[in-house]
Amino acid sequence: MTTSQVKGTAQKYEENALKDAIAILDFGSQYSQLIARRVRELSVYSELLPHSISVQDLKRLNPKGIILSGGPNSCYEEHAPRLDKEIWKLGLPVLGVCYGMQLMAHDLGGKVEPAPVREYGRALLTIQHHGELFDGLDPTMESWMSHGDSVVQLPDGFSTVACTADTPVAAIADHERKYFGVQFHPEVVHTVGGRELLSNFVLKICQCPKNWTMSRFVEEACAAVAKRVGDKRVLLALSGGVDSSTLAFLLHKAIGDKLTCMFIDQGFMRKNEPEWLVETFEKEFHIKVNAVNAGARFISKLAGVTDPEAKRKAIGAEFIRVFEEESKRLGPFDFLAQGTLYPDVVESAGTTVDPKTGKPVAVKIKSHHNVGGLPDDLKFELVEPFAKLFKDEVRLVGKELGVPESIVERHPFPGPGLAIRVLGEVTEERLKTLREADWIIREEVKAHGLYRQIWQVFAVLLPTKSVGVMGDQRTYQNQIVMRAVTSEDGMTADWARLPYDLLAIISSRIVNEVPGINRVVYDITSKPPATIEWE
Repeated sequence: MTTSQVKGTAQKYEENALKDAIAILDFGSQYSQLIARRVRELSVYSELLPHSISVQDLKRLNPKGIILSGGPNSCYEEHAPRLDKEIWKLGLPVLGVCYGMQLMAHDLGGKVEPAPVREYGRALLTIQHHGELFDGLDPTMESWMSHGDSVVQLPDGFSTVACTADTPVAAIADHERKYFGVQFHPEVVHTVGGRELLSNFVLKICQCPKNWTMSRFVEEACAAVAKRVGDKRVLLALSGGVDSSTLAFLLHKAIGDKLTCMFIDQGFMRKNEPEWLVETFEKEFHIKVNAVNAGARFISKLAGVTDPEAKRKAIGAEFIRVFEEESKRLGPFDFLAQGTLYPDVVESAGTTVDPKTGKPVAVKIKSHHNVGGLPDDLKFELVEPFAKLFKDEVRLVGKELGVPESIVERHPFPGPGLAIRVLGEVTEERLKTLREADWIIREEVKAHGLYRQIWQVFAVLLPTKSVGVMGDQRTYQNQIVMRAVTSEDGMTADWARLPYDLLAIISSRIVNEVPGINRVVYDITSKPPATIEWE
């Protein structure tokens, strides 16, 4: 089997896959994945599915309840995303969120119209009738709104159970059929009591058992991998990141020496990381790592290259060449293991609908997550045990397996490494400068106990110089940008409000300890409008 025909471990619709769990039907909300994460935080499995799923497929999945996500469309428009209306006859509890609530009202005989006043952001919600959904919540609560339409007529059997100053119908319920709708987003942190509301729906109304645990996942994943692999061999491209490292531990537990780990050192890792990685895996955990020192090869390919996309392509192409050579030397192998995560699967398979044409629009996967573009003569099947996990769940799996905290809590690191944090041409000298500055930043953030509160913190070396004064003499040297952000998933991020005294220490150390640097600046731009990385 060639890589163009490669098989993943996850099936599109697996028989009884959602038994005792929640099916989330995605209508294109930016928060859809967050709903799935919030449900899983309750120790209940959830899965994000296309809104167009048929009632037959949903029956086979056998969920305990359904959540309809929000979305950017208006449900009364001709080409708006629809639901298989037979789903309403399944007798399952349903929670509609934002667009999901409007579609529920529309499908069941109510009426939805453009709202006289659109609501975006925080709004004070008044609960008129608590019932099962709002049980235990305060009579008023802060909610997060994002809608331009409103329900103006309820379907038969429904009643209004909450309102805001601008939205008379902010939550609805049909207690007999266990249908509920909320105009706000309970999944976001801005909604006070949102997690409790989801808990009420998932645990009390749907009566889902709390059986989604990482210990159970590890046990079942190891058994599945061992059964599938048998006596064959598996190759894992180890990067040292959270995903591939945790996967190495899980595979080693499942199949032992049938696992071969290959670590390709491109020369773009952070200070001391390649040596630490190999030593930690081999000496402490007895997982053999075949280290390939290819730094000279990669840097030679970047000579004179300054365009960010050209850098990525050159690094990716050389990685494939090295991977091909080394896999043939170490092989043969039957399986290639990858740390593909659930968001990657959703993004690669997920679709939304263009409201003007009614045609599905595919969402493109971020190709740098996995080993892409492998030559056709490398014959592998894919092993992807993490294909149904979120990043935070992989960290929990790592803790369950005894992966060192220094790996489990490691900040995300781009595939091309420091090569895209050296803006402009990449040279050995410029890499060394960046490594030293980056080391100081991370060392001080850790010393101040802030590393785990930050999503990412790192240094960027600019391609420009600035005038300075050092030792009563004029200097014309390089500049370092410090970037630190807080985030839940990297999709959006805010710049971290680090203490001034910490910033002062970092700036002083970099200027005094890193040759060629006379200026340190701090990036205070959020995502959006900026990205986390500079390239």
